[in-house]
Amino acid sequence: MDELLRRVAAVDPDRVAVVTHDDRRTYAQVADDALRVAAALTERGIRRFAIAEVEAAAVLPLLAGASLVGAEACQYPPDSPDDLRSLVERFEHEVLVTDRDDLQGLAAQVLPTRALLDGATPGADVQVDATPPGGVRPHLVLTTGTTGAPRGVRHDWNRLVRGTARVRPAPDERWLLAFGLHQFAGLQVLLHVAAAGSVLVAPAPRRPIEGLEAMRALDVTHASATPTYWRFLVAQLRSDGGPVPGLRQVTLGGEAIPGPLLGELRAAFPDASVSQVYAASEFGSTGSMRDGRAGLSVDVLDRGDDADVDMRIVEGELWIRSRTGMLGYHGEPAVEADGWRATGDRVEIVGDRVHFRGRTSEIINVGGVKVHPLPIEDRVAAVDGVVMARVYGRPNAMTGAIVALEVVAAPGTDQAELKAALKAACADLAPAARPRSITFVDDIATKGSKILRREP
Repeated sequence: MDELLRRVAAVDPDRVAVVTHDDRRTYAQVADDALRVAAALTERGIRRFAIAEVEAAAVLPLLAGASLVGAEACQYPPDSPDDLRSLVERFEHEVLVTDRDDLQGLAAQVLPTRALLDGATPGADVQVDATPPGGVRPHLVLTTGTTGAPRGVRHDWNRLVRGTARVRPAPDERWLLAFGLHQFAGLQVLLHVAAAGSVLVAPAPRRPIEGLEAMRALDVTHASATPTYWRFLVAQLRSDGGPVPGLRQVTLGGEAIPGPLLGELRAAFPDASVSQVYAASEFGSTGSMRDGRAGLSVDVLDRGDDADVDMRIVEGELWIRSRTGMLGYHGEPAVEADGWRATGDRVEIVGDRVHFRGRTSEIINVGGVKVHPLPIEDRVAAVDGVVMARVYGRPNAMTGAIVALEVVAAPGTDQAELKAALKAACADLAPAARPRSITFVDDIATKGSKILRREP
């Protein structure tokens, strides 16, 4: 990571690396900050630490400095003190770096962010060793935890940076940071920006409303986000009547992507290319699809032993082998680089495409019949007056579960008429798949900009 920053700084030290509404830092400034962080980590003997900081301009040098000396950093999500206490205990972090004043006492050492950004003690003779033990530069990424407690996924910066080898220089691109840097998708955006020498536009918080504001005010040209994020952003764009951001690239990932949403985004941003990526914290990125069609090409399957990333379908579930993926989970033995792993994504081949049908953990068992929420959500989302929909299983004494539907209706919509239209749209589904409960809500439950398809 530090190498990518320093490479750009050597060519154009004054090029802006990260910008917010209130601040901007050049590549040279961030690279110098990273070197000071490396010196501070070395002086203090810190080999592992957690970060509870939302400002990307501060997080970036913390991550780069840690990668330089091979210290394992872990960016936490912006959660409550109780939730972060749980993470400190679960992942055994003795050092927590933060500027929040409500996190004192959570770890054995709670250091202000400035303590690392300022570097080693003035006058101290600190030699930064850029050759970490075993050559590994570890980094810990937490899974979103949409189906349970988050897990710690151990990566090696050497492998992560290897995946940027084909990124072309693009100093004129300005990428929105819609994901948090605690998410693997956010890390991917950061690596792409640093490899391309582009600008990272990082509003905080990272909700769609702030994202849209940043697109307009800070001249964002490229953005990558979950389908859920894009749906909320397009709804906000339609409701506020403001100018349409001049995006050149719209990228979706992190969730299964409904086909109709691709068309909505092309209509909303007519000058932008629309692409989709398939990635996860465990196996990294598998590349992107730029043909504007839903699903993946079947060409991604069975690429052979020479491919860094290969995929296959086993009993309806997508499996992946990735040599650029994780080292293993925190607290568990390392995984084999050439090992195959189940992704948890249910898929189906339709023609020349691999279509996603939802997560195995989200399947609703209705009296022994397995129901996938995603196709129902796609059908409901196509009904006029629906802004957002969530399908999930609700416990039922007779069948074990029923299909429940939550809908955010467009402003001014007659809910009685919309409910009738929703029932009509689902009338030809199998009886077990028809929603037995339809509720209108103001918002849909999400975590990490992904829909939660389990009852809260």
